[in-house]
Amino acid sequence: MKKRLLLSLLFANSVAVFAQNKDEQFFKQIYNSALTNSQCYSWLDHLSNKIGSRLSGSVGAEKAVQYTKAQMEQLGFDKVYLQEVMVPKWVRGEKETAYILDNKNKTIVPICALGGSIATPKNGITAEVVEVHNFDELKALGPDKIKGKIVFYNRPMYDGVIESFDAYSGAVDQRGGGAREAAKMGAVGTIVRSMNLRLDDYPHTGAQGYGDLPKDKYIPTAAISTNGAELLSKKLKSNPNLKFYFKQSCQQFDDVLSYNVIGEIKGTEHPEKIMVVGGHLDSWDLADGSQDDGAGVVQSMEVMNIFKNLNYKPKNTVRVVLFMNEENGNRGGTKYGELAVTNKENHIFALESDAGGFAPRGFSFECDDSDFNKINNWKNLFEPYLIHSFVKGHAGTDIGPLKSEKMVKAGLKPDSQRYFDYHHAANDKFDAVNKRELELGAGTMAALIYMIDQNGTE
Repeated sequence: MKKRLLLSLLFANSVAVFAQNKDEQFFKQIYNSALTNSQCYSWLDHLSNKIGSRLSGSVGAEKAVQYTKAQMEQLGFDKVYLQEVMVPKWVRGEKETAYILDNKNKTIVPICALGGSIATPKNGITAEVVEVHNFDELKALGPDKIKGKIVFYNRPMYDGVIESFDAYSGAVDQRGGGAREAAKMGAVGTIVRSMNLRLDDYPHTGAQGYGDLPKDKYIPTAAISTNGAELLSKKLKSNPNLKFYFKQSCQQFDDVLSYNVIGEIKGTEHPEKIMVVGGHLDSWDLADGSQDDGAGVVQSMEVMNIFKNLNYKPKNTVRVVLFMNEENGNRGGTKYGELAVTNKENHIFALESDAGGFAPRGFSFECDDSDFNKINNWKNLFEPYLIHSFVKGHAGTDIGPLKSEKMVKAGLKPDSQRYFDYHHAANDKFDAVNKRELELGAGTMAALIYMIDQNGTE
């Protein structure tokens, strides 16, 4: 009996060693393909430099849909198709202007309208400024001190944390809901410090919402660069009665038809089980959107290119999904999730890349403890490629609405230290993306999908 048990243990150990060696070898092939035979950088070049910004409802977004669809068809997917989704159409209009009026001295500062904002009156707005750092300060001042003023939200992203997305989460509420809260107290406009850890002259746009306010209560809102915010705050300390002027001509139109772009390879053993890899195809309108999220789009496509180059046939069905309208509505992710339920699809895994094309460091997972522990046991395979951070946390906005029984969601975690230098700003361009870092991210995504495909979830 003891001899039989020993032989059984030896056999199990030898099988595990063989599997480990097989996976190590395939990881080497994946990363070699990503670094020597990839197309993701040239795809990003086209998206950024030939198409440009891709805000939902724009000509750029439409061109990006057709371009990525054509590229996936060339990759030889079993199926490539468009999934209809109605999206908002917001147009920035003429370039915004702003200045600080300190007595008779005018100091121009860089601003940009926040997504979804209304325009100022044709000749702009001039008003005194009230500086606050949070909604509690705003409410403490009360309507008497806010009415007729421009509210200036000036809470910086906290630079004392290592994970820059934590700093973003701690400050972004003033951008998303600042105009709504100020309007309730009679403000005529709001200016919000840009979501940026460094001091520079780039204003960073982003989504904001008026909630359940009636439309006649909407007020215009804009982001000011961090340097501009510092200057305005300094001048207010010297002259609390100074005024601020800004003008913007943005406009909200009726929803328009757009698409998620989907490419699919059928699984050889379990075609009914679906694994998703994706990013969002739309971007803000100030630049090319190369980091946010052109990088995630082309990395997701590159996963399939790697599998094709290595002649890897997945056991489960793998879909690349390029979601439309993550930035100002998440309509694409919502529609995909709804149709997955309607069509009774069984999604076992979803991986999103929406944190930039910087050097990959790991993944964040939304899953139960048993699945996390299983995946965590694979870390030794990833560590030679400097992938070491396996944590529980938010996986991605686009895959958020996707619900299936016993599903694992993951988000690629690149190094985040430089991300908010570019996020939603005019410098989010192709030259901000490093080719090798982009390719390493694609290889890392392919490696995780391979492991899930081979081993399943609990």
